Amino acid sequence: MAAATPLSPEGLLLPKGGAGKVEQLGAEIEEDDDDELDETLGERLWGLTEMFPDSLRSAAGATFDVSLSIAQKMYRFSRAALWIGTTSFMILVLPVVFETEKLQMEQQQQMQQRQILLGPNTGLSGGMPGALPPLPGKI
Repeated sequence: MAAATPLSPEGLLLPKGGAGKVEQLGAEIEEDDDDELDETLGERLWGLTEMFPDSLRSAAGATFDVSLSIAQKMYRFSRAALWIGTTSFMILVLPVVFETEKLQMEQQQQMQQRQILLGPNTGLSGGMPGALPPLPGKI
């Protein structure tokens, strides 16, 4: 028999001398992998900052810091103002609202009691229903 030659997929599919081409393809694939670095969006954006001058970067950083501190102070102030406003309303205004509502309810109940006791026309005229109207001209 003939001498045994090692069988490999490369040898079966490619003619002689094709093994070098496979190695070249493998090297190109590895180069493509190197081009696609594993970096996040933040890292890419941070890398883009290098194209701007230092003075512009420091001014942008200072502007960001100032705006962040202003936003934090405004948040704290609005939170405190909302708390003060809400508690002041509850302490000063709500009792007055409740008392006026209570007074209106009492007046309404008195009107209903008058209508029940004296008749439906007493609420309008204010006089006794069985009484005679005053005579004109006589005092």
